[in-house]
Amino acid sequence: MTLSPSDRLDVRGVRRAYDTVAEDYAAYFPDTSAEAPLDRAMLDAFAAAVTSSGDGRVLDAGCGAGRISRYLTERGCLVQGVDLSSSMVAMARRDHPDLAFTVGSLTELPYPDDEFVGVLLWYSIIHTPPAGLARIFAEATRVLRPTGHLLVGFQAGEGTRDVSGAYRQFGHEVVLERHLYTPDQIASHLEAAGLREVGRLVRRAGREKDDQAFLLARAG
Repeated sequence: MTLSPSDRLDVRGVRRAYDTVAEDYAAYFPDTSAEAPLDRAMLDAFAAAVTSSGDGRVLDAGCGAGRISRYLTERGCLVQGVDLSSSMVAMARRDHPDLAFTVGSLTELPYPDDEFVGVLLWYSIIHTPPAGLARIFAEATRVLRPTGHLLVGFQAGEGTRDVSGAYRQFGHEVVLERHLYTPDQIASHLEAAGLREVGRLVRRAGREKDDQAFLLARAG
C-alpha cells in the first residue's frame, strides 16, 4: 500500500522537534510525577505481567529521556529503550547511565524477533497518522515473545492537535502535531497485529485537554 504524504509520519520533522527540545523536556519531565496515579497503576500492571511471565525484558519503544524506563526498572524489569531522537537518547544516557538506550525507528526496530517479554508504547504513537499505525504495531508484535504483553498509552479522542505552542514557553519554535485515537480504534489495530486485549483504562481529562487511554494486550 502506498501512503499519501498526509498519511505518512513526518519522521524528519518529529526527530527535529524532539532533538530541539530534548534538554528542556528532560528537565521538565525527570520522572513520573506528571502521570496520574491511575496512569502509574497501568504501568504497574504491565510490569507485574512481564516479570511474572518471563525474564522481564522490556522494550520501552519511544523512550524519550528515559523516565519510564527508570520507573519500570525499579519494578524489576530489564529495560532497553529506543527512540527516534538522538538528542533524547543522549539525555536518557546522561540521566540513566546504568540503562541501555538506542537510536532507532518504531517502524524498523533494531531487534530480532521474539526478543522481549514486554513492549511499552507510552505515548509513542501520538505523532503517527492513522495509516502508519499498522506498521508500528506489527513491529512491536514481531519483537514480542509468544504470550508477551504490550501496553500502549495515548490521548483519547478524534482529530489532531497542534502542540507546537507547548514548547514556545521554553523558547522553541518547532512544528509538531499529535493524533488522537479512540480506544476501540487502537484495540482494532492490536487485534489486527495478532494481540489480544487484556484490559483498558480511560481516564477523563484532568489538567490535560483530552482524555487519556491505556490498553494492555497479550500475544498469543
